Amino acid sequence: MRWADVNHIAIEPEQADVNVLQLRFTALHKWICALERFDDEPNKSSARQSSARPLEAIQMAWIDKRED
Repeated sequence: MRWADVNHIAIEPEQADVNVLQLRFTALHKWICALERFDDEPNKSSARQSSARPLEAIQMAWIDKRED
């Protein structure tokens, strides 16, 4: 998975029983980078405001999946 695979990454918290809304972006970033199937550059996203968009998108996709 890569940062652009928002929907695939958003499935992972459900399987791991992680509440993405309770994680700070720094913890979410670390958690995503530690996923076994994640294979992208960690510094393409971070908790810094300028590069947090992938984290925001993953969080929103996770919310959407929870509402379905």
